[in-house]
Amino acid sequence: MASLKEEISRRRTFAIISHPDAGKTTLTEKFLLYGGAIQLAGSVKGKKTARHAVSDWMEIEKQRGISVTSSVMQFEYQGYCINILDTPGHQDFSEDTYRTLMAADSAVMVIDAAKGIEPQTRKLFKVCAMRDIPIFTFINKLDREARNPFDLLEELEKEFGIGTYPVNWPIGCGVDFKGVFDRDRREILAFNEFHNGQNKLATIECDITDTARLDELLGPYQRQALVDDIELLDGASYEFDLEKVRHGKLSPVFFGSALTNFGVETFLENFLKMTTPPLPRKTADGVVDPFDEGFSAFVFKIQANMNKNHRDRIAFMRICSGKFQKDTEYLHVQEGKRIKLAQPQQMMAENREIIEEAYAGDIIGVFDPGIFSIGDTVCDPKMKVQFEGIPTFAPEHFAAIEQVDTLKRKQFVKGITQIAQEGAIQIFTEPGGGMERVIVGVVGVFQFVQQYIRRGSMFFLLAVISYYLVSVIWKIILFFSEKGNRYCEVEVFFGEKNDRLRGLIDTGNTLSDTISNDPVSIIDRASVRRLTEEKKPERFRYISYHSIGKKEGVMPAFRLDKMQIIRDGNKINVEHPLVAVSEEELGSENYQMIINPDILTGGKKNGDKSGSSTSV
Repeated sequence: MASLKEEISRRRTFAIISHPDAGKTTLTEKFLLYGGAIQLAGSVKGKKTARHAVSDWMEIEKQRGISVTSSVMQFEYQGYCINILDTPGHQDFSEDTYRTLMAADSAVMVIDAAKGIEPQTRKLFKVCAMRDIPIFTFINKLDREARNPFDLLEELEKEFGIGTYPVNWPIGCGVDFKGVFDRDRREILAFNEFHNGQNKLATIECDITDTARLDELLGPYQRQALVDDIELLDGASYEFDLEKVRHGKLSPVFFGSALTNFGVETFLENFLKMTTPPLPRKTADGVVDPFDEGFSAFVFKIQANMNKNHRDRIAFMRICSGKFQKDTEYLHVQEGKRIKLAQPQQMMAENREIIEEAYAGDIIGVFDPGIFSIGDTVCDPKMKVQFEGIPTFAPEHFAAIEQVDTLKRKQFVKGITQIAQEGAIQIFTEPGGGMERVIVGVVGVFQFVQQYIRRGSMFFLLAVISYYLVSVIWKIILFFSEKGNRYCEVEVFFGEKNDRLRGLIDTGNTLSDTISNDPVSIIDRASVRRLTEEKKPERFRYISYHSIGKKEGVMPAFRLDKMQIIRDGNKINVEHPLVAVSEEELGSENYQMIINPDILTGGKKNGDKSGSSTSV
């Protein structure tokens, strides 16, 4: 029988992160296929295959082809016990993703080879970087037309400030994609079968020095291009340093196509060799080593109604140290009570299996009678540790909810409370008021829709629609009332420089800094260059934005010394305003600045926060 140290050492727990539609869930599905957890891989959209992906178990996920909640899957592969956390990519569910990352020891960052780094990828990378965890990069969708691999590596290094080490190298892309070159083994893995990726992929191994064989598999042009690329990589790329990898300073990069299984097995084998066993965890009094004898764990996620036949409630726990045993009494630190964890389960998305034991690094689910909250610690009574809390995020969207049937008040309160305990919403009530009418706050608007579908509340959906309809109408009224009087002159000051600009007062500009809550105006890059010729800003922030056309991204922002707005003969002085620098032309009407209307009142934003920021 394996010892405690041996069992913990073979655990690998990682999260898969990316921008929406980069291929996280598809890659997860192929890991399960190669690990033997499933015999036939499904797809996200379910078009070419009859199966849906295992991790997309909710009905809304199957219908929309996106992940809206994180899923936990465990399987065995080559002597390793692997715990995968598949996270939602959509920004509206980023709060769930951030919490899930707290339970992971490393992260696999999936990037679309045609699009490169996207806004949500940037945000998630910063969360990983703050925790100093290893980051592995899988550049996906090489079966489609893609950007130059060297350009993608350069973008990674410049955007994230880390080194990259390509473990393998793609041979062509799109219809010309022939396989990958393994840099360590100095072999080509050429693929001779094309299918929908439901089964494991057969490969042909070929040494790079076998010119005749390479010409047969790749053709003379691709063979020569590959030789040139490898020569350049060997001479100019970063040296592989495992220590840097394990501290998040160097990211091993893999190329492939999750949809067709190209490069998936190579990635899985190398990843397991490079990544670490479970990492130590910080507590209020120090650090807990995963190899400690005493059991400890924390709750990072609560999910209700996973079983269609029962209104169950499962608390997901990350085991941080020692060994968990069924029917053993443990201490719930926050409540100060001893409890027995009922029905401990090993997870495979919505499928569960009762287990007798689990080890540090594992993710288990336990039945929650309503006693757990996100961030709670459960441990051996002798340890009495308390892990650091999981961060919460300020809501950006709000809706008023009222109960329609007063006879069902108990069910209404219970349902709303349960959703709040899951971390999906935050509840606000009026001072001295009851639960008959509450304000619900969420980070992303799609969370409203998610809860509606799960709970079947038509009133909930109508409340959300009404909220946004009123908001749109009000903005239209404001726009037309200000039309013809929405331009102004702006004098900006920074250091010894000042400049006179034409500004647009835009009621649609709702950007704000979530740290200071200050409104954010937008200035064009040319004006910034003139202002900062002699003095550079000491500190930048990154402000995220979402435009009407569903374009999203981040803009660097800094504080001016002063801004003077001249309108209708009146002057409004604003000290140290926050301005974001636009990468694109602001408009065709000859203005250089977009003024946030909240600046005119001298107030800060309250309520709707369309942007968020991160200090760098």
